[in-house]
Amino acid sequence: MLKTLINFCAAYALAFAAHAARSAGGWELVPIREEAEGLPALSVIVPARNEALNVERCIRSLLGQRLRDFEVIAVDDRSTDATPSILEGLAREDSRLRVVAGAPLPEGWVGKPWALHQGAERARGAWLLFTDADSYHELNAEISILRYALDKKVDAVSLATGQELGSFWERAVLPSILSIIVIGFANRPLANGQYILVSRAAYEGLGGHAALRGEIAEDIAFAKRLYADGRFRLRLANGAHLVRVRMYRSFSQIWEGFTKNILAGAEGNVARVGLSVFSLAMLSIVPPGLALAALLRGRKRAAVEALCCTLTTMVAASRPFSAFGIPRRFGVYQPLGFALLGAIMVNATYRVLSGRGIEWRGRRYPGR
Repeated sequence: MLKTLINFCAAYALAFAAHAARSAGGWELVPIREEAEGLPALSVIVPARNEALNVERCIRSLLGQRLRDFEVIAVDDRSTDATPSILEGLAREDSRLRVVAGAPLPEGWVGKPWALHQGAERARGAWLLFTDADSYHELNAEISILRYALDKKVDAVSLATGQELGSFWERAVLPSILSIIVIGFANRPLANGQYILVSRAAYEGLGGHAALRGEIAEDIAFAKRLYADGRFRLRLANGAHLVRVRMYRSFSQIWEGFTKNILAGAEGNVARVGLSVFSLAMLSIVPPGLALAALLRGRKRAAVEALCCTLTTMVAASRPFSAFGIPRRFGVYQPLGFALLGAIMVNATYRVLSGRGIEWRGRRYPGR
């Protein structure tokens, strides 16, 4: 039985590695450009809810862009920390920044789509950029990405952004979770809500964020809507050298942040969540457990075979890291990252099915 289980794990690890090799070959790198002449007007929209730690760095990096015709619209989504005063101080320094005091959340809306909707309503640009308040933009980021969109003749560009990993939990967990998202969505519509650039024509043609009002993972819903529409083109690109993000700073933030997105990624399908949890277990905790069982029985060769399953998965999971500017050596944490993601999936499913719902930034949502 032990040998059979190890062989099954080996088949699982090899199948995962083959799928990763096909699906995670790397997104096209956005070339750095400096020519701002002739580019259309750009409106940058930043939602900010209790972002006192991040928002000043983000806004200053945006105001430092070398575009000739652009504006930054920061939507204070009813923050209870120092976010409003920070934004007002920045607005006094630079007239290109407009601060919108967010209105109360209407029934049927999720917080982020509502904030982005309010910002888009006030935007004047021919192109709209939706980016998170924890992002940092290099000097020529928006010139390069806007020029890339025009050169490729697409209606929207979403980036794999560079990830800043400060704490142990960020380094140990985030790379593997991002990797499994890239690999898992290989043949499904995907966009990264940390950075979505879209033409006004496409945005309005798709119904704007009003069409996404109830979506917790509004970026995935946007990509699905765009692909289903058929009139517009979305391109995913590697922009890790142009835009960086520090998503979360602690274990609790990672846990809560991915809990809110997990059922949206599974499209509300509990059976799909169950299969995903099983797969993650087979790729994380099961092989080391089998290796330990083999050692306790004095079967050293079987233990080595089981550990080879883990090594294979580590190497395969680290393949997409380059798109996020993450060193491949962080693949050593893959078993921990996959196991934690499985636990998050179980927690998210339990919270929704039990009626407790999902909590994020002081708001509660019922989930799917």
